[in-house]
Amino acid sequence: MNPLLTFSAAALATAVLAGCATPRSIPPQDASMAPSTTAAMPASKEGHITSAGDVHEYQLANGLKILVKEDHRAPIVVSQIWYKVGSSYEVNGTTGVAHVLEHMMFKGTKALAPNEFSRVIAANGGRENAFTGQDYTAYFQQLEKSRLHISFKLEADRMANLNLREEDFAKEVKVVMEERRMRTDDKPRALTYEHFAATAFVNSPYHHPIIGWMDDLENMTVDDMRDWYQSWYAPNNATLVVAGDVDAKEVFELAKKTYGKVKARPIPVLKPQKEIEQKGIRRIIVKAPAQVPYMIMGYKVPVVATAEHEWEPYALEMLASVLDAGESSRFAKQLVRGTQVATSVGAGYDIYSRLDELMLFDGTPATGKSVEELETAIRAQIETLKTELVDQAELDRIKAQVVASKVYEKDSVFYQAMQIGTLATVGLDWQLMDKFVERLRAVTPKQVQAVAKKYLIDDHLTVAVLDPQPSPVAAIGGHSHDH
Repeated sequence: MNPLLTFSAAALATAVLAGCATPRSIPPQDASMAPSTTAAMPASKEGHITSAGDVHEYQLANGLKILVKEDHRAPIVVSQIWYKVGSSYEVNGTTGVAHVLEHMMFKGTKALAPNEFSRVIAANGGRENAFTGQDYTAYFQQLEKSRLHISFKLEADRMANLNLREEDFAKEVKVVMEERRMRTDDKPRALTYEHFAATAFVNSPYHHPIIGWMDDLENMTVDDMRDWYQSWYAPNNATLVVAGDVDAKEVFELAKKTYGKVKARPIPVLKPQKEIEQKGIRRIIVKAPAQVPYMIMGYKVPVVATAEHEWEPYALEMLASVLDAGESSRFAKQLVRGTQVATSVGAGYDIYSRLDELMLFDGTPATGKSVEELETAIRAQIETLKTELVDQAELDRIKAQVVASKVYEKDSVFYQAMQIGTLATVGLDWQLMDKFVERLRAVTPKQVQAVAKKYLIDDHLTVAVLDPQPSPVAAIGGHSHDH
């Protein structure tokens, strides 16, 4: 399923984002800040407002793209600043730098003390946080609408004036290392996914975990932070998304007074890093303390940005939904309740990535069943999609579920902004979010069959199995536990 709709596969949920909480202690204040400037590059010409429905687009002279989604149902506003840089921009030896810098962005500027950013937002009744993905790093605040100027001042300030102190870095990188231990090293399924992704992708930057390899974190320096910040954190490499009870023209004017003072900088040009062609099934076993086995398998597939034909990603999306879209889907009916080969089984696919992705299938075998039997059962369901057309009535039912979920999404102002930001930052037209339902509805049973035959083949397949090991505590006579 599309992660903008739901995370179906357990592994996908642990792998997509590294999000970080920040301290929230409160002394009320509103710092008044004017960002200083950095070395400049030729700025783009300030554009005019273009609108599509209730979304309005504008570009500042320094290259900052601004997208405003007006939604007047409640007096709140969400502001998100998206930088076009994530873990897939890292190189060997520096993995995790995007995520560590996300932490460091809360450690103060020339105008703000460490963690004062969070205190100011909290004092004004707001909430804030940040997250790092494969293709982006984003920072957000949700506030009462009259407080939007505070968000803009704070974010524009740290876009240009971040303090990167050695003492702050030394503490924060240890925080990230502990986060890695808790989220990955001590989580057998997350650890399995990490090894799985590193096996599936060889030279694609999706080979690396978002949080970084531990060895790279241990050898990271504050100079790595400075280089990353100077290379990528610039208005001409960012998109500002604002959603809520606002007037678009007023937002654009406020952005000129704050973000508009930050000068553009040259941005590095990425190498293509196209994944090499896979020549056969890849299999790994991951041994880790756990109570039950687990399996994850994935086929290399295109996404909207890379597909040969426009309809293919949407057909893949429907394929995943036919297999895993709730209790009435094929996996639930046939593998969990029917043959009872699995206690849980899911499918996942990220349609909006920068590079080719994986169609994921994961699950836990039922008591008395093996991971081999589970894999055989999943692959049998896939083979059925290749040999038999999906019934039109079944496909229509799945489409109706997806359309309903799209309607529910609009209840969240934050989620509307996140959809826009994701698309804009991975290099896609943000208006695709309004075409998603239309293109899904156009998918035919023959197209579902075609993408199954074309992409879900052994030469595109990687399989990882978690082999449960006794807990170290149990080995010395204590009580075992699953992480």
